[in-house]
Amino acid sequence: MKILSKTAAWTATLALSSSLLLSGCSAPADAASSSTVATASTTSSAASTEATTEDATASGSTTASTISETAEAAQAFLDTLSDEQKQQVVYDYDDETKTTSWSNFPVTFVDRAGVNLTDLSDEQQAAALKVLESLLSDEGYQTVEDIMGGDEYLAENSSSTEDSLGQYYIAFFGDPSDTSAWEVQFGGHHLGINATLDGSADDITFAPTHLGSQPAAYEDEDGNEVQPLSGMYETAFAFYDSLSDEQKAELYQGEELAAMQCAPGSTCDYPTGTGIKGSDLTDEQKDLLLDVISQWVGLGDQETTDAELAKIEASLDDTYVNWSGATEYDMTQGDGIYFQISGPDVYIEFADQAGSAGADVDGVTTSGWGHIHTIYRDPQNDYANSVEQQEGSGPGAGGMGDGAPGGAMGEAPDQESSEDSTAATADASA
Repeated sequence: MKILSKTAAWTATLALSSSLLLSGCSAPADAASSSTVATASTTSSAASTEATTEDATASGSTTASTISETAEAAQAFLDTLSDEQKQQVVYDYDDETKTTSWSNFPVTFVDRAGVNLTDLSDEQQAAALKVLESLLSDEGYQTVEDIMGGDEYLAENSSSTEDSLGQYYIAFFGDPSDTSAWEVQFGGHHLGINATLDGSADDITFAPTHLGSQPAAYEDEDGNEVQPLSGMYETAFAFYDSLSDEQKAELYQGEELAAMQCAPGSTCDYPTGTGIKGSDLTDEQKDLLLDVISQWVGLGDQETTDAELAKIEASLDDTYVNWSGATEYDMTQGDGIYFQISGPDVYIEFADQAGSAGADVDGVTTSGWGHIHTIYRDPQNDYANSVEQQEGSGPGAGGMGDGAPGGAMGEAPDQESSEDSTAATADASA
């Protein structure tokens, strides 16, 4: 049973979460125009930052309010569960499982922590989604819904035989609280959210996070085009197009897409020093680069987003950006792009995948431009420094593009040609 594609109750739950649980979140008429994570202001002046913080406080979009509301929603979710289900969901705060239980592989390849939403009742599923709604900004929640909708689209329309499409898990590390630290972990194949909330410090970190999309653009059941991560493409090319020819020569690493260096749920040495350095950018170009970064950093409330972007901006001169693949934003040409942003306070990789992993749809691009995997990490503060990242499980663990099947980021192998690989990873999905 699949959450999204095979369970009518899940569709009803999503509708319920959108209409009843999203306090004040209105769906836009054009899904594509609103599917990106909120782009925060990148203005560096102290006066502007102060004004933004005051606006956030006035609207209730503060770190403290997010922590309080998410803790309340998490406890309400736990109250719907049996004792056995609670034991599945709640781990110790410092349990190292949190570092290996999220992945860019399907859930049949890498075990997730927590409870599978397919095993929950409609009421329990709605309560689980309420946790996400409380944690994320309206735009961030819409992005998550659109990513999940892409999995539903593949399950219903593609040639994929992957049974895990549409399966998502939720887990808590530590007891939900507005006075101490705990983590919400939510994800499946193209999604991995690790949000650490610390009420004692009024601090939230979303590092590390995996956002992906396949396909990059699809039609929903109402015929609307949905592009879950279009903002990443748009801001990345706005930054690229702002560069001079000399700057592009520094940035560009070649036509062949670079291999992903840091896998979701696996160790990372944060490679840096390749490409163009932040100190070689104009102020306008730095703002455009921060717009790119905000596609990951901007998942949460305005105050949390502003604080994280300010920290990243302070070390932007020592941050490097490199790029490979296409140099024009034209999804009908070439195999897509790869870029890396690596600095003291941010590490991002965006990688278009070379294959469709067997999920082919007539007339729809499901590889290259149409198959996106990304990773966001904080070299100084992954998991709020509660644990040290352990080696991930599953094929490709320990480094992408190093013998991993099917794609620059260790995508699951194509079903039609990978029976041996699938059998070899059966233990990981047991």
